[in-house]
Amino acid sequence: MIAIFIDADACPVKDEIYVVATRYDLPIAVVANSRMFVPEDLGAQLIVVEEGPDVADDWIVENVRAGDVVVTADVPLAARCLEKSAKVVGSNGRPFTEDSIGGALATRDLKAQLREGGVMTGGPPPLSERDRSRFSSALDDLVRRSLREAEGA
Repeated sequence: MIAIFIDADACPVKDEIYVVATRYDLPIAVVANSRMFVPEDLGAQLIVVEEGPDVADDWIVENVRAGDVVVTADVPLAARCLEKSAKVVGSNGRPFTEDSIGGALATRDLKAQLREGGVMTGGPPPLSERDRSRFSSALDDLVRRSLREAEGA
């Protein structure tokens, strides 16, 4: 049985994740640095970790297994989860893959250097209903693929 892990502190698509997870009856680990509402009747469990850099990321990496699905906008966390053969999708609906993670890390590093140099790079735009729909479809596809692979193993 696969599970879905949410890097939850800044995740704008938690409701969409709950819908997909419920469709497939998958457990959900909602990992955060602070308490938040989690619909336990949908199979979601809130994991509150200590404050600190990468504490939630470290918990996810320590507990994720091959085939599990991770939702995060954190590129280094995505890379660490891919190393453990998990499936990873960003909150924008774009999957992180072995082929795309190098470019994503390089872009992240470039933007960090620009910010350090005083260039304003801005944050991500707010999600539209179309963005949320695209995310839901991408997550559904990733979950179905992971379930098929788990059945074939």
